[in-house]
Amino acid sequence: MWYRVRTMAFLEVTDLKLAYRTDRGLVKAVDGTTFSLEAGQALGLVGESGSGKSSLALALMRLLPRNAEPLEGSMTIDGDEVLSLPEEQFRRRYRGTVISMGFQGAMNSLNPVMRVGHQIAEALLAEGGIKKPAAYAKVREMLELVGLTEEIFGRYPHELSGGMKQRVVIAMALVQEPKLVILDEPTSALDVSVQAQIMNLLKRLKRELGLSLIFITHDIALASDVCDHVAVIYGGRVVEFGDIEGILLRPSHPYTEKLLASMPELHSEVKPEFIPGAPPDLVEPPPGCRFSPRCTYATDICFTDDPPPFTVEEGHIACCWLRGDSSSI
Repeated sequence: MWYRVRTMAFLEVTDLKLAYRTDRGLVKAVDGTTFSLEAGQALGLVGESGSGKSSLALALMRLLPRNAEPLEGSMTIDGDEVLSLPEEQFRRRYRGTVISMGFQGAMNSLNPVMRVGHQIAEALLAEGGIKKPAAYAKVREMLELVGLTEEIFGRYPHELSGGMKQRVVIAMALVQEPKLVILDEPTSALDVSVQAQIMNLLKRLKRELGLSLIFITHDIALASDVCDHVAVIYGGRVVEFGDIEGILLRPSHPYTEKLLASMPELHSEVKPEFIPGAPPDLVEPPPGCRFSPRCTYATDICFTDDPPPFTVEEGHIACCWLRGDSSSI
């Protein structure tokens, strides 16, 4: 399935598949995903818990658990195919230095018995070629970049607020100066005011450093604050892709409509709508459109045939039979 920003892409992902071996069978967590991302832009990966967002991020980083099947598909960074590289070669050439990740749950990402500054410096020191004084100086530079004072260097994670811990995780992702940073739910468990601070930080870093970002969230409204494009993910697949304005103003997949309707709006008397049912079983997904059992618009074909991607407008694509008269990609 094709979902591409029609420019010179920094990241190109084609028909990516990731499955996990379980006692029940293969869990198809990422099932044929294709998209691209231009340098300096931000892509939001949006969907409910269990939709495959975090698995897609781990696939991009090639950080897979032992029960994962070998990745299928293609991934290029700056035109170079990287999915077929040996693990050690990918780790040395790309992981951390070109593509980096801030993991979900800032507290779980930090060692509780290790000072913050030493944790951030670990990635620099592990690669060798840099002495501790230079590494620690780089860490202090990163702390300043994310809006933290130098005294944070010597503190332990439990001494920091939730927002400060999240800034530390972002500093860890940036310390090797990557071109692309993946952030998995970077504002989860933060109150609204701290969320706003983190979002403002991400916008500033994107602007000042020319960073490419992949922003993972269940909150499509939050993604709109920093992202240029959005990929809506359901059942391990991208069901809608487009620029942020098109997705917000002209949602073209019923699942996207439901996500938007589930978001509370300030000063609105309209109550948020809950999406009935549950995400599909990815060991035995339903035939046809995976959203059909929960879709109020579903017709007979939705329960039998998997919809291809249809063009809604330039750069805006939806996998829904409601768009069936549009030109397929």
